[in-house]
Amino acid sequence: MSEILQAQALPSRRKLVLTLVQFTTCLGILSVAPLFHVQPVTGPIVNAVLFAAVVLLGTQTTLVMCLLPSVIALSVGLLPAVLAPMIPFIMISNVILVVTFGFLRNKNYWLSIGVASFLKFIFLFSTSSIVIKLLLKKEVASSVVAIMSWPQLATALAGGVLAFVFLKSIKKI
Repeated sequence: MSEILQAQALPSRRKLVLTLVQFTTCLGILSVAPLFHVQPVTGPIVNAVLFAAVVLLGTQTTLVMCLLPSVIALSVGLLPAVLAPMIPFIMISNVILVVTFGFLRNKNYWLSIGVASFLKFIFLFSTSSIVIKLLLKKEVASSVVAIMSWPQLATALAGGVLAFVFLKSIKKI
């Protein structure tokens, strides 16, 4: 009887190990990506990992990962110190990206990438327009808001493409 129970437990142990490996790999990439110090490189990598993590690990597990990239980006200098007040909003925008993609992904991958990226962009652009203008001088604020505008949409969409290539290569989509 105990042999049967052990045989049944083996697939669940493998699944747990696989999940832990995938989770720690995603966290590792999210921790290292901001060290590149180049937003056009870092942004797509972070977004790709978030999209891929939703497919591999599920939406709820991926939500934990939404908190990490912004804090690391600030601590290593990718995110200028003047953008520190935006960190909670960047985290929320990543949550919007993950939840939207998780909700729509089974309907149409590309539509879910587009909608999730657009909602992230709209949220970040509108909140940054308000928050930054309240905290910074007008001449500095406009250039800072620009960082939170179309580049966010571009890097999210690029991340969706990278995630697609990765997920297709491992036969998850």
